[in-house]
Amino acid sequence: MAFLQSWSTWAVLSSATRSSCFRSCSNSTTKCLSALQFRHASTAARYRGRTEQHFGQYKEVDPNAEKRTFESMEGILSKETLRAVTQSPYKFTHMSPVQAAVFEYLPRLSDLYNPGAPSEESEHPRDLLVKAKTGTGKTAAFVIPAIEQRVKALKAFGEQALMDSGLPRDKFPVSRAVHKYAKENAGVLIISPTRELASQIAREASNLAYHQKDLQIQLFVGGSSKHRQMRDWMTKRRDIVVATPGRLRDVLTSEPAVKNAFTKTSLVVLDEADTLLDMGFREDIEGIMKMMPPTPERQTFMFSATVSKAIQQIAREVLDQNHAFINCVTEDSPVHAHVPQYHTVLPSPGDQLPHILRLLAHDQLANPKLSKTVIFFPTTKMTQLFHTLLREGAKATLPAGRNTRFYELHSKRSQDQRTRASNAFRADDTGASVLVTSDVSARGVDYPGVTRVIQVGIPPTADVYVHRVGRTGRAGTEGRGDLVLLPWETGFVTWQMNNIPLKTVTVDELTSQVETLAAEADKHNTRTRANEPYLTTLRSLGEEVQGLLTMVDEDAVRETLISGLGYYLGKVTELRIQRQAIVNGLKKWTVEALGLSNPPHISEAYLARLGVSRERDHKFGSRPAPYPGSTKKRSMPRWTDRGNEWGRSHRSGRPGGHRFSEDYDREDSQDRDSYQKRRRHSAHRSA
Repeated sequence: MAFLQSWSTWAVLSSATRSSCFRSCSNSTTKCLSALQFRHASTAARYRGRTEQHFGQYKEVDPNAEKRTFESMEGILSKETLRAVTQSPYKFTHMSPVQAAVFEYLPRLSDLYNPGAPSEESEHPRDLLVKAKTGTGKTAAFVIPAIEQRVKALKAFGEQALMDSGLPRDKFPVSRAVHKYAKENAGVLIISPTRELASQIAREASNLAYHQKDLQIQLFVGGSSKHRQMRDWMTKRRDIVVATPGRLRDVLTSEPAVKNAFTKTSLVVLDEADTLLDMGFREDIEGIMKMMPPTPERQTFMFSATVSKAIQQIAREVLDQNHAFINCVTEDSPVHAHVPQYHTVLPSPGDQLPHILRLLAHDQLANPKLSKTVIFFPTTKMTQLFHTLLREGAKATLPAGRNTRFYELHSKRSQDQRTRASNAFRADDTGASVLVTSDVSARGVDYPGVTRVIQVGIPPTADVYVHRVGRTGRAGTEGRGDLVLLPWETGFVTWQMNNIPLKTVTVDELTSQVETLAAEADKHNTRTRANEPYLTTLRSLGEEVQGLLTMVDEDAVRETLISGLGYYLGKVTELRIQRQAIVNGLKKWTVEALGLSNPPHISEAYLARLGVSRERDHKFGSRPAPYPGSTKKRSMPRWTDRGNEWGRSHRSGRPGGHRFSEDYDREDSQDRDSYQKRRRHSAHRSA
């Protein structure tokens, strides 16, 4: 670990000069350089040449350093906060590396802004840029200083109010004044990219403030009732506010009571800053920061898993020049090195569903009574469809059978449904649970005990892959990551993930591994199915899957195909294949993986609107399946149309559908009418 008072000066030194500095340093003012070790040339290169910008202090964290205990924080943290951390509700004994690095700046980090402070005190950084991966305890690293600062601010206001009143010291008038101040002014603002992560931060903040008298946490997130959130805002204290950017900017611009409360906010935290930018919230962040007090009156923390050029630009805009940059990512790879990661390129699309089921079986056998898996899919429609397929297929194919609990999480579910599913999976201790989700669970959300993360299809970016893998192996536990790709998706691994330590596992290798584990489980009677040896069940998995696919609804598959086109055609550059190859690959997937006899028909006009140009081919797919209102008999269970907007809207009498499916329906109807006219004209000529 080391500190560097002038990072920009150090960055422009040549490697030979830096080496000379290391060799020649003594007990003079340059002694801090002797402990500094550059393990990331890329990080240094990002700052090299920026001599006009003072980047403050640099600190690199050694993950192998001896862990500090929370007992060492006695006298630095308030008794109430330390009690919450070490006794109840938490029982932590040692700090994580990111916590130890941040807490070294305490108690000055939580001191209130004092414009008249001596020059020595003003040199200590108040703003932080922290590079840290998810699952490293970084939430507590910024929540604890936030709580400490709010407590100090309220205490200072109470003392000032007592002095201004001229009354004798009396705790009751002071308490009333503090309570009124806390209801009128927001103390700390924490901005998070997703609702789930914001809710998790709010819960952790409530736990860490458990013993702080009257301290309250407010939550502003989209998908929930704005009226209810404003009612809480007007009636409760505003000590710590956790928000997503969209809802926060909405209430800041439309509700004067909200805007006025942030005029004295002392601390703003941007959590998962890189994800905030990736999700397109930069304009919202800039607008929000303009409504906050200026720097240095406002203290700012930025936490990010990566420090890209965009992050550096935001840091220059919102952080004080004399900020500290804490680097907690000391590995060459951006992912958790202790998490084994595998990828499988399927020989054919027909191996997809059996392979996913074998991965689930492998996890249940390798972690008996402890299995907890998260499966990511690229789109909401795929998430809906595969949740149903896996839930039904698990009953007859997995070791835990019907005892396997499945949870579904995606953007089409209401916020209340998402919260219930997330909380239920988090609390699940049955030892055989599966969360089937889209990217709403990719970043920051903590699910304790996740033993495996399975990603089906390419992730949006390599960074998203890293964040998804971060759901397992958290807080020092073991885990595993698996990436399952169709044959035409291999270009993503080749070109986008060449710095990630992926091992290859083939379909045959996994099958052999699962059969070995099944034989061991049968031998020692550790399987959870008691009706028959599991190895027998495992060998009939292919037949079970084929029987399951006969009940899949064609309309649901068609809508899943349309959503897949919308997703994958935007990834042509990353995959480095032609658009037509993606269309053909997805068509083949609907037949071989999902059991259709012919791929769904897609009109050429619709493909042209998606940027796919090709010569006209009248044999491009089959004719559309019967439309809503047709007399087609349904001999299948009602669950078979899961993910099908047509089926739901037809039963409920309401219009509905994905934006792609609406366009598809219109084009498909026009194409069908044209096809019927051609048939009538041909019949007339024949006559």
